[in-house]
Amino acid sequence: MSDFFTQLDQHWFHLINRDWSNPVFDYLMPVLRTPKTWIPLYVFVIGFSIYRYQKISVLLIALLLLSVGTADFVCVRVIKAYVKRVRPCNDKQFEPTVVNRVPCGTGLSFPSAHASDHFAIALFLSMAFRRNWPRIWLVAITWAAVICYAQVYVGVHYPVDVLTGAAFGAAVGYLFGLIYNRLYLKYS
Repeated sequence: MSDFFTQLDQHWFHLINRDWSNPVFDYLMPVLRTPKTWIPLYVFVIGFSIYRYQKISVLLIALLLLSVGTADFVCVRVIKAYVKRVRPCNDKQFEPTVVNRVPCGTGLSFPSAHASDHFAIALFLSMAFRRNWPRIWLVAITWAAVICYAQVYVGVHYPVDVLTGAAFGAAVGYLFGLIYNRLYLKYS
């Protein structure tokens, strides 16, 4: 049974990494997955939060950082260390079929910490900002999903890696979002 799921995962990887490739994505996807692209956005969000929410922004930023830190730590130090799945671009048997659009890296593949981190941010911010911007979740989830897609497109993660990372990160972000909303009502 696990061979079936592995083959399905590899099939979807090839669809995204090879079959659905195009010159626009060949340029755009490597750019979207780099910290130089998304760190300025997150710095803006933190600055905006300080400006807009003033004293409660300390709580918002602290819980945002705890959300991302928890998602990242559990993915990298616990799950990846236990599962030890090799990246598609480092798998000696699978690698010849991978289109590498970025350097592969030495880390493990399952789950994707990028996916976990960005979905933790997306869900947390969606919950924190929903009072003033009820549709912010659509932008936040789309942003996180594009980064997940880019991870597969450039050849560093399998689809199951990003889906699992996204689900875990979303759960962590949601949990910390609940905590923020309870504390927001109490202290604002």
